[in-house]
Amino acid sequence: GVQNASMASGGANVTGTRSTRSLAHRFSLCRRRAPTFPAKKKKSMFTTRGDLRASAQEGDKVSRSIQTRLVHMTDKLDDPFDSVAPPIYQTATFNQPGATDFGPYDYSRSGNPTRTLLENQMADIENADGAFAFASGMAAIATVMRLVKPGESVLAGNDIYGGTQRFLGKIAPNKQGLHVRHVDMTKVDEVRAALEEGAAEGNAPVKLVLIESPTNPRLEVCDIAAISAVAKEHGAVVCVDNSIMAPIFQRPIDLGADISMTSATKFIAGHSDVTGGILSVVGKDLCDEIYFHQNAEGNMMSPFECWLALRGLKTMALRMEKQAENAARIAAFLEAHPMVKRVNYAGLASHPNSALHASQASSGGSIISFETGSVEASRRIVEDTKLFKITVSFGSVTSLISMPCYMSHASVPAEIRRERGLVDDLVRISAGIESIEDLIGDLEQAFAGAEKAVAAGAQ
Repeated sequence: GVQNASMASGGANVTGTRSTRSLAHRFSLCRRRAPTFPAKKKKSMFTTRGDLRASAQEGDKVSRSIQTRLVHMTDKLDDPFDSVAPPIYQTATFNQPGATDFGPYDYSRSGNPTRTLLENQMADIENADGAFAFASGMAAIATVMRLVKPGESVLAGNDIYGGTQRFLGKIAPNKQGLHVRHVDMTKVDEVRAALEEGAAEGNAPVKLVLIESPTNPRLEVCDIAAISAVAKEHGAVVCVDNSIMAPIFQRPIDLGADISMTSATKFIAGHSDVTGGILSVVGKDLCDEIYFHQNAEGNMMSPFECWLALRGLKTMALRMEKQAENAARIAAFLEAHPMVKRVNYAGLASHPNSALHASQASSGGSIISFETGSVEASRRIVEDTKLFKITVSFGSVTSLISMPCYMSHASVPAEIRRERGLVDDLVRISAGIESIEDLIGDLEQAFAGAEKAVAAGAQ
């Protein structure tokens, strides 16, 4: 599309005919609405969000569960063939009604019908005003970082995803001129103190608070509602990386967050065949600013991957419920095993913040981590499993296993890992949908082999 857009210092005020129309078509208070076509064109392919809400109220469909809403999309295509699965608009450009008249889409970087379906469905299930699909979770995080100006501060936790830590440690301060501070996000008083310190005269004010709960990989639990309330007192935007829970088990916007980031690579697509990230956002100004950067920087999700994510959404609840059921059984097995020194799982009663987690999430999820006290024992357990794939990431239908300090968090400097209690022998499991008897049987044989190997090495 024509790049005739600019941002004022106070936000994303986009100028230029085509860019302005793109935003107008995408949002009415950040909700999808039907575009106005010249008389010679047919009506919009999309049923408007307002029409859908009106018909839902008439049919008493407002109370439909999230499981049903995942299958029956909020937006509908006016498809002449009435296909059950939405078509893929695998195109870069769109023919326009005339030389000076424009339809709702002109260039797929600026907008694509397949991406709009995914974004509007995510906004609907997250109770957000708008959602935006990006090429990866880190592309989404990088866009959130654009909300902070040089000289301002970002506040993040001590236990966070390795890719986020790499961005905060190397790119944010060195390339964007941002101040980055880490605190123990499980302690609201530390968050409050950091915000107050930033508000003091002469200090860099905190403009963005990044939360993970549960955290990756130690599964610590943070009070999202309390942190959001404190952050808003100080004028900071709150973004929650909700990838571990996804909107099936936890909805940060309902807890007071401004942005919910979910890696589509994980539970949304669910089959380890998509890379993507989604920002669900509250507030028109914030939506406009996020969209400005998505369009201007071109880090959006492709139509095909949007289509795969849409397909994944339909079974996300079923998959996640089975995965969580398996994870609870695995966590209990690990907690009872003599080789395991510590188990981190938000669904265990022994978790120090299990009550807090239960108050803001509906499940313990499917991610577990544990310590053996021995790097060699952990290595043998990981390598001796047969059903668990040794891989980074999580959320797949296939059970996954890894040692984060050597894989997903290898980019975090060793001294920082030690300071934060991230031990080298930590093992992370992402439970899949396989038979739980098979999974536990596989772990039993892996532990038995590791125990023998460690014993033999000690002689």
